Formats: sequence, C-alpha cells, structure tokens
Amino acid sequence: MKYTLFLLFTFLTLSTSLQSQSKPPLDHSVYDAWQRIANRWLSPDGKYLAYTIDPQEGDNNLIIKSLSTNKSTNIPRGYDATFSKNSQYLIAKIKPTFSQIRQAKIEKKKAEDMPKDSLLICELTSNSIIKSPLLKSFALPEEGWNVLVYVSDKKGVDTTKTKISDSTKTKKPEPNTKEGSTLIIHSLLNGSDLSFNHVFEYALSKKGNSLAFTTSASKKDSLQLPGVFLMNLLSGKIDTITHGSIDAKKLCFNEEGDQLAFVATLDSTTAQVKKYHLRYYQPGMDSAIIRIDNNTPGLKAGWHVSDNGTVRFSKDGTRLLFGTAMIPTPKDTTIPDFEKAQVDVWHYNDDYLQPMQLKTLDQDLKRSYLAVSTQDQLFQQLSDENLENVTISNEESGRYALGRTDKGQRIALQWEGDTKEDIYKLDLKTGIKKLIKDDLDGNASISPEGKYIIWYDNSKRQYYIHDNEKDTTLLLSARIKTPLADEENDMPDDPSSYGISGWYVHDSLVYINDRYDIWSVNPSKLSDVKCITKGYGRKSKTELRRITLDPKARFILPGQTLLLSALQNLDKKRGFYSCALDGIADPIKLIIDEYSFGPVLKAEQADVLTYIKGNYIKSPDIYTSNLLFSETKHSSINPQQQNYNWGTVDLVHWTTFKGHKTEGLLYKPENFDSTKTYPMIVYFYEKLTNGRYAYQPPTPTGSRLNIPFFVSRGYLVFTPDIAYEIGHPGPSAYDYIVSGVNALKKNPWVDKTNIALQGQSWGGYQTLYTITKTNQFKAAWAGAPVVNMFSAYGGIRWESGRNRQMQYEKSQSRLGATPWQRRDLYIENSPLFYLQNITTPLTIMANDADGAVPWYQGIELFTDMRRLDKKIWMLTYNNEGHNLTERRNQKDISIREQQFFDHYLKGAPMPEWMDTGVKATEKGKTWGLGLKKS
Repeated sequence: MKYTLFLLFTFLTLSTSLQSQSKPPLDHSVYDAWQRIANRWLSPDGKYLAYTIDPQEGDNNLIIKSLSTNKSTNIPRGYDATFSKNSQYLIAKIKPTFSQIRQAKIEKKKAEDMPKDSLLICELTSNSIIKSPLLKSFALPEEGWNVLVYVSDKKGVDTTKTKISDSTKTKKPEPNTKEGSTLIIHSLLNGSDLSFNHVFEYALSKKGNSLAFTTSASKKDSLQLPGVFLMNLLSGKIDTITHGSIDAKKLCFNEEGDQLAFVATLDSTTAQVKKYHLRYYQPGMDSAIIRIDNNTPGLKAGWHVSDNGTVRFSKDGTRLLFGTAMIPTPKDTTIPDFEKAQVDVWHYNDDYLQPMQLKTLDQDLKRSYLAVSTQDQLFQQLSDENLENVTISNEESGRYALGRTDKGQRIALQWEGDTKEDIYKLDLKTGIKKLIKDDLDGNASISPEGKYIIWYDNSKRQYYIHDNEKDTTLLLSARIKTPLADEENDMPDDPSSYGISGWYVHDSLVYINDRYDIWSVNPSKLSDVKCITKGYGRKSKTELRRITLDPKARFILPGQTLLLSALQNLDKKRGFYSCALDGIADPIKLIIDEYSFGPVLKAEQADVLTYIKGNYIKSPDIYTSNLLFSETKHSSINPQQQNYNWGTVDLVHWTTFKGHKTEGLLYKPENFDSTKTYPMIVYFYEKLTNGRYAYQPPTPTGSRLNIPFFVSRGYLVFTPDIAYEIGHPGPSAYDYIVSGVNALKKNPWVDKTNIALQGQSWGGYQTLYTITKTNQFKAAWAGAPVVNMFSAYGGIRWESGRNRQMQYEKSQSRLGATPWQRRDLYIENSPLFYLQNITTPLTIMANDADGAVPWYQGIELFTDMRRLDKKIWMLTYNNEGHNLTERRNQKDISIREQQFFDHYLKGAPMPEWMDTGVKATEKGKTWGLGLKKS
C-alpha cells in the first residue's frame, strides 16, 4: 500500500513537473490581450459595482454588477462611469472601436472628424439602456439625481450600433448647426428630453436644481439670440440673464444653486485684447450685474478679472473667489513677423532660466491671482506677484488664510532643486498680511477651520505651529521622541517628513506620522501627545498610514475608527489594520497577506469597500468587502497566464563588501529546476524590495527590464536594493550590485559565466559605472545613462527647463558638491574616465527628445566607446523622451533587448542590427531584426 501511494505521488509530481515544463514561454505576441482592471466605482448605496477591464491594446469592457443578485452587464468600450446619487442609474461614455480609431488615423482625419464617444444611460433595476451618439461631455449633479445634462458634437461617426441587450434603444440628438453644440436635458424621472442648440458652455448646480448655459447667434435662425440663460430644473422656468455676445465663460453656482457667477467681456470678438469682468446673478434680479471690473476700487491699475482664473463660491456662499491678472499687452502689428528677430535673452538675475521660462510660457501668460468679493461687494486682492500662493481655510469661509512665496529665492532652484519660502498669515477681516516664518525649507498648511498654520522645517526636523488668534508660534513636535524625518535618507540634503494624517474636529488635534506610527498632538496643550498606534508599528517594523475613505471629510470625527494601510518591512507583506483614536489598545489586524492592494474606495452611504488585489503570481482582480475585510472576488482576468511558464519571487539577503546588510528580490521561472543552471539578468534602480508582491504584466517596455518575459524564457532576474554613501554613488552601486551577484553565484543553479546587467536612467548610469570596475558580466544594457558628470552638471532637463545642477548637489546623483569644490568626486563617479576598462558588450538607449538625461550624454558615450574600439550599440528613438511612450517603439525595443541577451547569455544567433547595423538609407524599409545566418 505504501509502495502504491509512493508510486502515485511520484506519478503526480512528475506529471505536474512535465506539465509545467511543457508550458510555452511568453513571446511578443501576448502583450496586446493582457488585461488590467483600470477603473472602478461603487454606487452610493453600495449595491452596485462598476469596473473596466482594459486590454493593453484593443477594446475594453465596462462591467456593471449587482452585489445583491450577482448579475453582471457588459458594456463594450464603456468608460468614465458615474452613479447617480440615488443609485438607480449609471451614466458612462462609450468609446469608438479600436479599429474605427485606427482606420481614421490611417486616413489622417482631422481631430473634429475623428470617431466620437457615445453616451450610455443604464437604469440599474431594469437594466434598460439608452445610448446617444456624438457625445462631447455630460454632467450629473453631485447631490441631486433627477436630471442628466449632456452635449452632443456637431458631426462624426455614430458608434452606438453595437448591440448590448434586447432592451437597448438609441436616442439621437437634434441636428447641430455650425455655431455651438446641442445641449440636452434628460429627465431621469420620466425619460423626457429638452434640447437647446448653439450652446458653448454650461454648468449644472451641485443639487441638480439649476442649469446655466451660454448660446451664440445663428446665421440660419434669426430667432436664435446669443446670451446667458438660467433654468430652474424643478419648475422648468428659463430666465435670460444677459443678452448679446459677451463671451461668457467659467459659469459657477454656489452650493445651493441659487447664486450664479461667471466671467464675461463687452469687447468685440475681433478685439486683440479683451478686458474681462465678473458678473453675478441671483433670483429676483432683472439680469446679471457686473460685480467686479477693471474700475473696481482696490483692483490694481491695468488689471482686470482673468478669464483664465477659476470662479467659485465659498461653501457658505458668502464669498465669491476668482482670479485677476494684468491686462495683456497687445502684439506689435506694425512689423511683419518675418522681420522680427527671434532671440531668447538669458540674464543672470532672471528668477528662472530661459528654457524653464519657455516651458512655462503658456502657464505664465494665463497666470491669475486670487481675489475675493464678499456679499456686501467689498473687493480684496489676496495674492499677487509678491505673494503668489494663498490658501483659505474652512472651505474658503474662514477668517484666516495662508500665504506662501519664494520670491527672491528662485535663482537657487538651479542648484538646490527646491526653493525656500516666506510664510504669511492673512487676516481677511482686517486685510493685514503678516510674515510668520521666513526662509522655510519645508512645507506649510492651514488647519481646516483656520485656527492654525502648521509647517515642517527640514533643517530642524520638527513641526511648528502658529496660533492665528493668539498670534504665537510654538514648537509642536518636541515631545515626540521618534524621528519625524525620513530615516533612510541618503541624499546630500535635509530629509523630508513623513507628513500628517489629518485633523480632529475643530482643529483640536493634529495627527503626525513617523516612519511607522501615528501621533496626536494638541496644539493648544503641547503636553497632550499620544501615539494612537501605541508604538505597534515600530515594534513590528510595520508602516501604518491612515486611509481617507471619505474624500469630502475635513476632520477626523469623535469615536471614528481609522482604517490604516500596512507594509511589513521584514517580509514585505501588505494589508490593513483598524485603529481607535484613544491609543489604549494596539491596532487590530484586519488582513495581512502576500499581496499588493490597490487604493481602497468606500460606498458613500454603506460600509462596502472595493479594491484591487494581486501579487507577482496572481493577476490583480477586483474585490469588495465589509470594513472587516470579509472579501468577495468579482473578476478573473488574464486566465491565459496559466498557459505560460510564469515565475516566482523570493526575498534574499546578503552582506555587502563594506559590511552593509541588505536585501533584494530573485525571480525564478515557474519550472525552475535546482539541478540545472540558468543565466541571470541583474536589474536595479534604488530600492525595489517593497514591490515583492507587486504584479508585473508582460508588456512592451519603455526601457526597463520586462521581468516576467525574461523569467518565463528561462532567465533568473535579480533586483538588489542599493543604499548610497554621499559623494560616492558609483562605488555604492558597485558594492551592493556585485556583492549581491557574488552571493547568488554560490548557488549551483546560477550560470556564473552568463550574467548581464540592465538598468534605465539612474539604473543605466549604475550599469555603466559597474562595468567600468569589473569584467565579470557577459553583457550590459543601459537606458539613458549619464557618462560624464561634468557636462551633465551644467545641462538642462528639457522636459521642465530646469538645470541639472540640483541633481548632483542635492538629489539623486548624491555628490553633494560642485565640480569646483570636489572635482575628485566628479571624476570618481563619471564612467567617462574609465571607459578604457570596459570589456562588456553594451547597448544603450538615448533618445533625441529625452527631457531628463540629455541626448548628448548618449552621444558622448557612444563616440568615446567607438574611439576606444569597444562593442557598443546605441538605439535612438526619434521624438521620444526619457522613457518610450509610443507602443510601436516599446515593442521594437522589447524585441531588440531579447535578441541582445539571448545572443550573449544563451548563444542565440546575432541579429542583423547588431551584426551589420541599419544604414540611414534603409531606415523605414528594414529594421534589422532578422537573425544572422551561420
């Protein structure tokens, strides 16, 4: 009997092993169909779940599921869904098909002629569906539920033809003319529609009781008059609140929907410069009045209400907030453009370098400054060129505001990477602005009710608080004895804080994070300090962070139990705890598992949660649960994964050459056999072990290593964590990477002669540096690497226009000095000076539109290696940035990367692009992906 069981066990084990071994590896054809849960929504009552399943390329699906009946409805190509406040309807957009969009691109159609979205209205109880084509936008009231407003486009392809269910019917909007679009008011009560043509802009009140819209005149309809109209959606009454073309925009209601404000101008449509004003309307007025214009007392001469600013009411409706700006200077039309000099003037006293100014040019031209008008129509300018950033407390109804400015500090941005700020208290009752902290290197915020302004000082590593009523400033965090600054900071800059978790009602307590735990501090009684997580996080090495389940909540409420996310540092498991506010008991573990969890959403009116959960082995699926995490799974995407040789991941530990204890991740093929040997690719950046349980789909790469792809094809992949010694980032990388590789090489299943490196950006630099110090690697691949820290130091990050000096003095490159202060460090850490030592074949990616690491770094590296007669290939993707974003290029580099590593680590034939290259005359005709014939 025992012998029979032994044979059976042996047979089953062998069968499983053979089955695993017989699974094919991933190839480049699998990418497009691989899916993800892209977005998800819960109905307010928690009875319905909606989510989208998106392939990497192709048509997605919107799933609507009843959590009570478990029945689902599939909406092909649905997205951007919203539930009505009463949980009876789901409104969503439907995309055109992928093939329709592709064909339109092939035909090079203009944007206005591209296939358009459609509108979906789903009544959830009956599952009846209405679709309307040519959708531009829609709006549902945040608090009401009786009405839906949407706008249809002028022309396009009707994409509503796909059948969804027998109850589906199509609702077409009325024809559009050339002026404006059709606005449709759809009653969710009785299904009736009311439409208006020639509409340009609209706003729906929060409660769904009021609708405002602007119209234009029509050449075909003499009865169609331009103006701004206000409709009472409860009574159906429509009021004309302005007549004529006044270019009205930024329509905005107050919370109750009984006040309306907007920006308008009396200047003609042909005027080069228009002066805008602010208009206001409430029921009982004959028409909207001009509330603020460029003649308003207190508004600076030459200024006006900005049409680029945001218009909004304070929550109580007593304040109207808007933007002001200098009236634009008209263009000089006396000189034709072709005779105007085109020149950028760089000045040493400019706040920002010219490339940065050019990057922010549109933003600067549209910049506006916060102003307020009260019910008695008093005007107050809150921010201006000398105090750019102002934040008002208590949903913009409180007495005090926080002002911040870095004026006079901006030049140092070039090498500091950030700027110091002066912090002001603004008293909106008296109009007094008072400096309460100068030269702050840190961050500041105002409490919800405006009683306090709080800031963290990076250099002092402490929180300070200013009592706005008492006008006093005190050290807030003195009684918290655990560090509040980043304990793992290894950059030559003062460490930042772990942030705050929120405020208790009436600003009576503030909750401060340390690395692991959460502390409450009473600003009015600084001795009242409590660790509400009772030190459990630090004792167990578990990072605990509050999750805000209600995005509208301003305070933590009395008796509230907090939901905390958890990351266990020792094993990288994740999950959730609950925590009472009194700090009497340890936090309660709800779920800790070998998974990663996506952001948690809660139903507005029910204790129902939804989140995405997965790990390296299991594709992330969508779940719902109660507050105790008794969960239900609702999807099973990517079933095809089980048909391929996948992989596993282990946490490994070792000691570096310099005696540092560290860790990394080791990925192995699913059919791993310890009696065999495997080639290994080492991939790194800084620290990656917190992603132990993260899912990594096979996807064409932007330049980083496609880990599951290579693991599936019989490679080991090792990702070591790296910590840095300031001034010596290159040697630090070598210490951690090579010591980790040497530790793994002690295992007989590591093919010691076939190990390669791969890194992107900072990882690319570390790859390059490492192969200048050792020849033990068979091949190396570096994306966007820096080779010369001298030339890189003075370069520009073209994506932002910022200078790169801060990168080396304060940030990731970690040198902590200028080239003229520590020339030796720039030489020590620049691979340029050691290229002669390289024997490792190297491929780099350096793109001609890279906005982070300048293209010339790749050119320097390639030409210098070529001068030294070294084996190097450079891939330059045209008009691509630091990481590839165009899918066609991602697929191309994925193929080349596989060919490169297969050739050097597995002895596969060399591809043509490596053997003979691709001449410019053959560009676009051949890609050199064929394999060299032996």
